[in-house]
Order: sequence, then C-alpha cells, then structure tokens
Amino acid sequence: MSHALDIDQLRTFLAIAELGSFTKAGEAVHKTQSAVSMQMRRLEERVGQPIFIKDGRQSRLTEQGLRLVEYARRMIQLNDETLLAFNGKKEVGFVKLGVPDDYADRLLPQVLAAFNRLNPSIEVQVECTSSVKLTKAVRDNELDVAITTSGDTSELRGEIIRREPLYWVTSEQHSAHTQDVLRLALGPSSCSWRRLSMDALDRAGRQYRVSYTSASGSALIGAVQAGLALTVFPESAIRDGMRILDERDGFPALPHCDIAMLRSDNARLPMHDRLCNHIIAAIGNVGTVSSREAAE
Repeated sequence: MSHALDIDQLRTFLAIAELGSFTKAGEAVHKTQSAVSMQMRRLEERVGQPIFIKDGRQSRLTEQGLRLVEYARRMIQLNDETLLAFNGKKEVGFVKLGVPDDYADRLLPQVLAAFNRLNPSIEVQVECTSSVKLTKAVRDNELDVAITTSGDTSELRGEIIRREPLYWVTSEQHSAHTQDVLRLALGPSSCSWRRLSMDALDRAGRQYRVSYTSASGSALIGAVQAGLALTVFPESAIRDGMRILDERDGFPALPHCDIAMLRSDNARLPMHDRLCNHIIAAIGNVGTVSSREAAE
C-alpha cells in the first residue's frame, strides 16, 4: 500500500457496510451515488484489493472488504478522538430523539450505533414512550425528532418512512391461538394496532378478550413468549421463537403498518438534518424476519 488511506473515503465505505447499499450510504454522508462509487474505486486502488463484488444488481463486501470494516472503524474513531482532543470542542451537537418502545430494541442498536460511528461529535439523547406522548413532545418542542406509529394520533402525522406488514403473532412453543376465546396482549386504547386487531376479529366473528394491556412492547413480548396471549406486531418486531398466524390458522389479514418521522419546528439545524437523513436511509435496513422464515 503506497498511499495513506483517506478518512472521508473510509467514512463512506463504513456507511455502505452498515446501511447495505451505495444509495443509502450516499444519503447518509450527503454524497451523490456517482461520488460514492468514485470514492470506492479510489479506496480499492489504495488498498490494492477488491472490497466489493457484484451480486446481481447489488454489491456486497468481499472477504477483504469485511476485513477492512474493523480497520475503518478504528481509524475513524482515532481520527475523530484526535481532532476533538486538540480543537477544544467537547460537543458539536445535541439532538433529542423519541422512539416507541416497540422499535427501541431494533432501531437503537443498529441505526443509532451506526450514526454514532459516522457522527461521533453529535450526541443523541433518546426517550422511549408511546407514539401519542412522542407526538405531543415534538409539538411542544420537548423533542427534536421522533419515530412514531402513524395512526396512533391524528396530530403531526409526519413523513412516512417505512411501511411493513402487521401480523398476528403467537409463541412457537405454546397453543394460545387454538383457544375458543382468544386471549390478547395489546397496547392501550390509543394504539392503532389494538383497534385494527379487535375490528378484524369482530368482522371475522372470533371471540376474544384483552387479557394484557401495556404500552411496553417488551411486556407484550413477555406475555406472548410465555404462551399467555397473542399479539399483533409489525414484521420488524418479530423475534426468534415467535410464529406468524394467518388465514390458514383462522386469523383475518391485517393492514400494513406505517412508521412516520416527526420534526419539531426548532429542529432545523444541520445536525438534525444529518440524524433524520441517516434514519431515513437506514430504517429500511433494520433487521426483519420474512413471513416465510417466521412461519417455519
């Protein structure tokens, strides 16, 4: 290797590795797709190894590319730590982000960890609560940005950034779904999924009772995994050990679930743009379970 590696190229490379595509990476690092492609060609020339390989219409990391990921992370972190140590700036930005509990364990580890590596001087403070409370907090400028379930509130509907199927879910190890009177674990009365599921069962003539009500997705998951009740979840929230139920099991189809992004009137600085653009670029890359995989 005859030339020093370029930190900006490594940032773009890491964005591709973490977001899964050149297009999403370009949006996250504010570069056109052609600029991203040019940077990656130059990076390959510098390391002297192919780091991407064509896989149909997509590009994936080669073995050498996978090796480069960890080196890139370490180099970027050291570069940023060095600059912060000598420029006297302890904090460049501070953003308050709200996330529903249903999505916190999926969104936070993947999306925000990647954002932190790409933007180490922007601190993100996270609040997890219901979509209704998040919407009010954005309206009152108590939060800068929030991810909400569209339909839980009629206020500040925001920009739809993700649409995914909504499924009936039970435990693979239990048979709560075979009972004559179904026991349900659902969100509070303000939850749109609760209304959708109850209306669907009413139309199908299925008997049920809501045995567990909680605004916490973790609490609903616990009830399902223990075999105490069924629930409804979007595809991205389905875990190992859960089984999707459909018409073959006697359960009516449910509509799609829309995920929206809200921004307060005060959240118009470049750091807010960077976080919003990163979430929009990455949200489609949050790990999901296909209906076929979950049903097996």
